[in-house]
Amino acid sequence: MADITLISGSTLGSAEYVAEHVAEKLEEAGFSTETLHGAELDELSPDGIWLLVTSTHGAGELPDNLQPLLDAIDAQQPDLSQVRFGAIGLGSSEYDTFCGAIKTIEAALIAQGAKKIGDRLEIDVTQHEIPEDPAEEWVKNWINLLK
Repeated sequence: MADITLISGSTLGSAEYVAEHVAEKLEEAGFSTETLHGAELDELSPDGIWLLVTSTHGAGELPDNLQPLLDAIDAQQPDLSQVRFGAIGLGSSEYDTFCGAIKTIEAALIAQGAKKIGDRLEIDVTQHEIPEDPAEEWVKNWINLLK
């Protein structure tokens, strides 16, 4: 089992690129990782460290490849009290629902007992042409919270 499971939700691929970049940085720091682009609940360990990376689609919705995970959490209400997680959202501040998807999935995890590690990173794609850059800076600090 990997030390950290990265779960990405993406419509156009940006969140997948960020997740893969962050996974590289975690591995450089000595962690083993597994990256799932659009995870199903039964694929995830109920007692690990998860790092969610998702863009926001439409009017604040999750991307299609992450919606089944949220639906399963809502329907099954699993005990996630042994899960610790981090959260990275991508979005455009031009919309009222800026980073709405990461806020939605984060709230669902916390409602089931998961514990958030550190602050959520919200990447404004109108401010960061390369979203991997702020994610790389954020993950350096997040790694320190894991120790």
